[in-house]
Amino acid sequence: MAGAGETGAGARAPRPGDRVPPHSEEAERAVLGCALQDAARVLDLCVERQISPESFYVQRHQALYETMLALHEARKPVDFVTVAERLRETGQLDAVGGEDELARLISGTPTTAHAEYYLQRVYENHLLRRIIGAARDVTEDCYKGEAEAESLLSEAEATFFGLSERKVGVERTWKQLIDQEAVEVERLITEKKGITGVSTGFMDIDRMLLGMQAGDLIILAARPSMGKTSLALNIAENVALGARNQPPKAVAVFSLEMSAESLVRRMVCCHAGVPAQNLSTGNVGKEEHGLLMGAMDVLAKAPIYVDDTAGLEALDLRARARRLKRKYGVEFIVVDYLQLMNFSKFAAEGRQRETAAISQALKGMAKELKVPVLVLSQLSRAPETREKTAVPKLSDLRDSGAIEQDADVVMLLRRPCKYPSDKESGDLRLAIVEVAKHRNGPTGEVRLDFEDRFTRFSNRLAGPDGEDA
Repeated sequence: MAGAGETGAGARAPRPGDRVPPHSEEAERAVLGCALQDAARVLDLCVERQISPESFYVQRHQALYETMLALHEARKPVDFVTVAERLRETGQLDAVGGEDELARLISGTPTTAHAEYYLQRVYENHLLRRIIGAARDVTEDCYKGEAEAESLLSEAEATFFGLSERKVGVERTWKQLIDQEAVEVERLITEKKGITGVSTGFMDIDRMLLGMQAGDLIILAARPSMGKTSLALNIAENVALGARNQPPKAVAVFSLEMSAESLVRRMVCCHAGVPAQNLSTGNVGKEEHGLLMGAMDVLAKAPIYVDDTAGLEALDLRARARRLKRKYGVEFIVVDYLQLMNFSKFAAEGRQRETAAISQALKGMAKELKVPVLVLSQLSRAPETREKTAVPKLSDLRDSGAIEQDADVVMLLRRPCKYPSDKESGDLRLAIVEVAKHRNGPTGEVRLDFEDRFTRFSNRLAGPDGEDA
């Protein structure tokens, strides 16, 4: 069935003043003629380019292509005889012009060498019609005035982003999904990498999560001054520079609390191993100066994109993330932090409801963009009032239990040295990341080292006295 604006043959004749939607009947006929002569190659190209029956403007061409595609998917021959026979069985042969029309398609296409060019024209015209249809729908919604302007803008951007991703919306059968998973299973067994997602750069976290998975919402929560921003920036740096033998990946950082300049300074000092306090006071020696210059040379090449707009609306953040994904191919997103975001549409219903809406929007963003999204979150004061060691729990996530429900992974960060009553308080470098929720895997504690002067986390390789653990 043709989409909006795709009437094609068989529909009413255009009225005077009507504009005919973009299409090329000649290119459509050429694609069908090529498919009748070289089905194996041409129909595979069609599938690869996501050409659907709706990609054709003329209705009889839609019926012809749908018939050819069904035969091709059933692994049956596609030629003049088989297509005519199938059309006759389904009662569509006369509607498409009979056998004479099939013969004209073949004779009108003397060579299949230019099939890709014809395919491109059909694809581009279909895309133009879809853009027109989407714009018409957005215009109608604007005139209705039933939704807020910001919400309409976000929906419009999502629609056009979907078009840019060339999503045709073809449903996949359960068997197709199983077959796809079978290929992935064989790949994992063959490669034996142990990481199926984006590496954090920390061995023990990767071992538990198998990397950060595309589409996952990952919450990193802690009380203030535990180092959650530092850990998030360390992970962002590892992803952008290609830690653990993974290729470098583009990273987007939405810093709602820290300015872009402060974030850059922190990352440079951290990478160089120079205390930021020394730089702020100008107390930097020749060696440290060299380290800072070297760090800047390395980080200048990192594909990191920073947005430090304060108090971002959830829909605005999602729209900006789409643009970064489209423009730079971002594969990992950091949001610092959730409680500084707003969602005006739900603000009047209380902060708990607003936070729930923000959480849902972030999860939707991760799923839509197919990238892992690491979101920082504050914890309530409950750990400190509950026990002297202040070990956090999932229920301590601030403002809303919806954060826990929406998240695929929840990591709770604490540093025992901050609490004298903790039995490990003497270990000033110890940081504990508890994977408290993991939708698709195990939970448990991961122990890291943290150098407070450099705001740098590292793999836990040594005990408190510097001896191997």
